[in-house]
Amino acid sequence: MRNIRNLRRRQFLQLSSIALGTSILAACTNTAENRVDTSKNEALDKVKLGFGWKAQAEYGGFYQAVAAGIYRDYGLDVSIESTPPQTNVSQLLMGGLIDFSLGHAVDTLKAVAQGIPKVTIASFFQQEIQILLAHPDVGNDSLAQLKGKPIFVSPAANITYWPFLKKKYGFADDQQRPYNFNVAPFLADKNSAQQGILTSEPYTVEQKGGFKPVVLPLTEAGYNPYTFTIETTNKLVETNPDLVRRFVEASIKGWYSYLNDPTLGNELIQKENPEMTDDLIAYGIGKLKEYEILTSGDAKTLGIGAMSDDRWKTLFDELVGVEILDAKTNYKDAYTLDFVNQGIEKYKI
Repeated sequence: MRNIRNLRRRQFLQLSSIALGTSILAACTNTAENRVDTSKNEALDKVKLGFGWKAQAEYGGFYQAVAAGIYRDYGLDVSIESTPPQTNVSQLLMGGLIDFSLGHAVDTLKAVAQGIPKVTIASFFQQEIQILLAHPDVGNDSLAQLKGKPIFVSPAANITYWPFLKKKYGFADDQQRPYNFNVAPFLADKNSAQQGILTSEPYTVEQKGGFKPVVLPLTEAGYNPYTFTIETTNKLVETNPDLVRRFVEASIKGWYSYLNDPTLGNELIQKENPEMTDDLIAYGIGKLKEYEILTSGDAKTLGIGAMSDDRWKTLFDELVGVEILDAKTNYKDAYTLDFVNQGIEKYKI
């Protein structure tokens, strides 16, 4: 495992303040030039992937790639590291305890601004799934209607989407209430709203509260960064780009396979997290498909995982505009397009 001797102590300590933004089977046919022949029992490259949350449908493609042997076809022995909810996987990544982590474009840009050597290599979600939930008649189907209302949000909101809401709708910091990833306080206060993700919290609220909440996507505020990205260290990209390429391509194929038939991936998810009921998993997959979370935008032609220079530049400019980033930040250090944008045919299943 890589160690952190080359990471200045100040940089490593800065990682503790970086929050991940939101917040983590039919076998694929593989192109001959990219598959690794494992028939001779050659040693597989061991790889560790960390999410910072429990197994769920939002990570389905990665579990599918494990369960269906897609990673193995690419010469990889991938283990998905179980961590407590909201673990700062950036620390694990930079400390050498994992090789890849699930991330968020805003988080990576802030890391670059602080001199932390990590990089985004793919974006699996083309749309932000972070939402605000409101009681019926509170949100009135508009984020603007939440001005002045109590809103349960996590501290990470202050360095991601909250500045956007303040600038566009006049939200104030005194509206914030502490969010502990539990819907109970929201259910108790019928004049409130809370943060959540499109693929989970609306279902939970309906089950526990007995009503359908108003769902308000943050994309309505123009907040739509790359999310559910894959990050790794600059060092790994520089020293072993072939391993990075194989991991990204196998992960992409895992997602196409999962969207086609999630059976094997779901079995592994439920083994790792028995709280994931059939209904909840089905709800999550349904929303991923309904909103084309993985397959919209550039991914329509370039394939799942796609990213573009223009979209990174737009996000950077927006973050500068709300004073989350300094205009002097070299935002291009936050990502590389070397491992994505190969086209849908490349990943056909």
